[in-house]
Amino acid sequence: MKRRVNLDSFPTDLITEIFSRLPAKSVGRFRSLSKLWRVMLHRPYFTKLFLTRSSTRPRLLFAVERESEWCFFSLPQHHNPYDKSSLVVAAEVHTKFSKDTKQYSCSYASGLIYFPDMSVCNPITGQSLAKLRKYRKSTSFLGFDPIGKQFKVLASDRHRIMTLGTGEMSWRKIQCPFPHGYIIEGICINGVLYYLVYTYVKATDQETKLIVCFDVRSEKFKFINGKSFGFWGTKLINYKGKLGGIDWKFDGHSKTHKLCLWVLEDVEKQAWSKKVYTLPENEVVRNTFVLGMTNTGEIILSKMYTSKTSYIFYFNPESNTLQKVEIQGIGEDRGRVYAFVDH
Repeated sequence: MKRRVNLDSFPTDLITEIFSRLPAKSVGRFRSLSKLWRVMLHRPYFTKLFLTRSSTRPRLLFAVERESEWCFFSLPQHHNPYDKSSLVVAAEVHTKFSKDTKQYSCSYASGLIYFPDMSVCNPITGQSLAKLRKYRKSTSFLGFDPIGKQFKVLASDRHRIMTLGTGEMSWRKIQCPFPHGYIIEGICINGVLYYLVYTYVKATDQETKLIVCFDVRSEKFKFINGKSFGFWGTKLINYKGKLGGIDWKFDGHSKTHKLCLWVLEDVEKQAWSKKVYTLPENEVVRNTFVLGMTNTGEIILSKMYTSKTSYIFYFNPESNTLQKVEIQGIGEDRGRVYAFVDH
């Protein structure tokens, strides 16, 4: 007769070390198996340790919007995708959420997904962390304050904010010196929400493009001139902890695809650096869009919609090489792709 092993008798430090090396989905399941584990795996120490371990094995998170549901997948984000062994990768299926007809976008910050009109959730475990009351028809983003360890939702065009995890959550008015016009493209980097706005400036009596910098902790705004950006086709990225923007262009004269990369080197001086990369000739990069840039410097491209055979493309600016990677397991049904790097 086999003797049953009481895992609770193992040293806590050993159990913590083991769990810190597991996938997030497994950790979520184990929390429900033991009262001791539930308490241990919710401690800030474990959370910090798990995030430290996870940062060494980042994943690419996909949110696929289909007709009646949102589906979440992830796959290893290879540090060396140019190795021939990485030409085909299998996506890991995570959670699915039924989709309201009004849900047409999602926002990402520090591992969580925010649905305007719905909730904030963990896309890996499926846990819903907050049910939110919508603030009218507003463009809103999820931000994270790494010092105070707080998530906040900013209804940017209404100048309202909501702090999550505070019991009775309600919208609060904040001061902003500029009215917001059309808003697109947001990203949270090191506690600052950046997004692009097209607005009217009374002092100059003209419309202009601005990059809004919203400090999640202090809830203060700064503004940067965005005239250099293409605006409609610009993708905001995290460039090694700095704000970056990529304009994706097709040069009809030379028949080449070009990536214009802007990096904000100094916020106060509004100093930018710019690099232009010409992609190798490759028919498959047509009708793709930029997902983001990895912490190792590769730019990831993808088709806008899933298909029977789905791909992503790694572009290495230093070596000017482009690698196509086939993704298996996402499904054949057509769906709009949203993706987030370094998950």
